[in-house]
Amino acid sequence: MSAKELVYGPTYEEMLYPDRIDPATRERALAAAKDDPLSPLNLYNITWRNTDGKIYHVVLPGELTGVDANIVVLYSKDFPTRSHKVGATYSVTMEHQLAGDITPGEHTLVWPSTGNYGIGGAYVGPRMGFDSLVLLPELMSRERFEQIEKYGARYVKTPGCESNVKEIYDKANELRKDSSNRIMNQFEEFGNYRFHYHCTGNSCVEVAQDLAARGIGNGRIAGFTSAMGSAGTIAAGERIKHEFHEARTIGVEPIQCPTLYWNGYGGHDIQGIGDKHVTWIHNVFEMDAIMCVDDIECKKGLQLLTEEPGWKVMADRYHVPESSIREMSEVMGISGVCNVLAAIKTAKHYGLRSDESVFTIATDTMDRYHSVMAELTQTYGAMDEIEAAVRVGSIFHGAKLDWIREGTQHAKQSWFNLKYYTWVEQQGRTVEELDAQRDPSFWLGEQAKIEEVSRALAEQRG
Repeated sequence: MSAKELVYGPTYEEMLYPDRIDPATRERALAAAKDDPLSPLNLYNITWRNTDGKIYHVVLPGELTGVDANIVVLYSKDFPTRSHKVGATYSVTMEHQLAGDITPGEHTLVWPSTGNYGIGGAYVGPRMGFDSLVLLPELMSRERFEQIEKYGARYVKTPGCESNVKEIYDKANELRKDSSNRIMNQFEEFGNYRFHYHCTGNSCVEVAQDLAARGIGNGRIAGFTSAMGSAGTIAAGERIKHEFHEARTIGVEPIQCPTLYWNGYGGHDIQGIGDKHVTWIHNVFEMDAIMCVDDIECKKGLQLLTEEPGWKVMADRYHVPESSIREMSEVMGISGVCNVLAAIKTAKHYGLRSDESVFTIATDTMDRYHSVMAELTQTYGAMDEIEAAVRVGSIFHGAKLDWIREGTQHAKQSWFNLKYYTWVEQQGRTVEELDAQRDPSFWLGEQAKIEEVSRALAEQRG
């Protein structure tokens, strides 16, 4: 396939500022979002902004969070796959296509994933002309597999649950023996890191400044919380800290699988995070603390936000504005609630004031979890208004200050050293490659490639 026949999409700068896309292309892409959601034109709709240029976000009501600080959530339900992970999969694919590593019709793209990245690969790959195969643990929600098929990709179920990433790697290494397969490993692909550093991080910075103009917050970001799956999203914290030096980046894990917290392990059900290892693209030296949350509380919290007894209790007993209740019900998934609970813990732990803000991300939405909520009801019984009130008080207002480990120099070195066991012993990286990541210039170099890649793509498109 010639370069002219390849399918291209936006540059990093155009994903951050879609008004810089060629106006005719932008207009066609916006039309496709409504009329032809599987059109390749929708690659140009990978952005945190709506048609008016406003960034998708919600400020959670204090009546729910129970803290003085502002909890600000960027939500991704309006991305083409209803998850911002499509930005990472596009960026990874785009960079490899620019480098000439992959060719439609010649290579199958293999997407190791525990959820939204695989769904993103199922979307992006076929839109760019590639056969796509997603590797996903068998215990992921039914809806995830259905979406992969809907977007025109195939999948292989690997053993286990969210934290069984080793089994995914094993299957990927088996598939790697076929030279027509290309492994698009989110856990080590810096296109993932670059999308979130540039697009997600800068979007947070802009929202903080816009909120200050509306009298919310002081225009700065005191903390950014993000659970780690691939550790792509948490790269936004680096961009935030470059702008606001006092900002703290808080990593989040399930208490059922506290890998960085104390080298722990185990199964859990916060789908998309807690993958029982430290990823290659995770700059742990920029992380200021680890906080752990309970997967059951995350699921029960989501049910509170998305079912009628919860809506009624929040409105009648806690006086949460109905507009906020409706908005939260539309933008949250399990990992989003996880991130929010960590943001509340962050505000409490650091004693943040009413003019300070903690930012976080709602990675996906309820549409992936109806089957999970049905299982929750089967296990614990239906949530009535009494139970809903208990959940507001215990899960949100009563967010506990346990399971917190500060990012001391010793802790950061310990987190970094864990990379050795996955990446050198299992995945073929060298000690020299690993040790290079200790130098801050390594990460600055990866950030600098954003401009290089954007320029190369603009030239390639002509």
